[in-house]
Amino acid sequence: MSELSRRDILRNIALAAIGGTFIPAMGQHVHQMAAEDAAATGVYAPKALNDHEYRTLQRLSDLIIPDEPDSPGALHARTADWIDMMCSVNEQLADIYTGGIAWLDRAMRQRDQVDFLSATPAQQTAMLDQIAYRKNDGPELGPGVHFFSWTRRMVVDAYYTHPEGVKAVGYMGNKGQAKFFVPQEVLDYVLKRSPV
Repeated sequence: MSELSRRDILRNIALAAIGGTFIPAMGQHVHQMAAEDAAATGVYAPKALNDHEYRTLQRLSDLIIPDEPDSPGALHARTADWIDMMCSVNEQLADIYTGGIAWLDRAMRQRDQVDFLSATPAQQTAMLDQIAYRKNDGPELGPGVHFFSWTRRMVVDAYYTHPEGVKAVGYMGNKGQAKFFVPQEVLDYVLKRSPV
């Protein structure tokens, strides 16, 4: 893939994400491009975020979708690579992350005298508990609420367009099946909520 077409693809995906018209299949291309960039050295080198911002985004991703016994989380799915790759071709998106992480670090320093990465897991969780809810949107926490809402959506988009996320939801693809089976708990759930 040429650099120009690659950049055009990334730019269009980033613009679609900002505009709310994100198409999941496009997200898979971003994962592929990030993996190709990391292939030479085995480690992804951030394109838009500095090292501190990138590591903060990795930690946020891990807190948003942690590993579970039967399913790797967002850190394993390299969601921070995906988001950084998107930021590298969209200045507005990059500004959301650089500004949001700077706000998060300032707020943590005011609360706990350390930046977000240096805080204990309990301190990190306490901060996220404050900014995870729209009801806390106001002059003091508003920028954090908006940043975390944006980050949560992007981490989820990145995770569920990665093969690990696709596997986690049990998507089997477009395969012929001898028998179609709907689990009884799904039927019970739908029938319970159906007005019919």
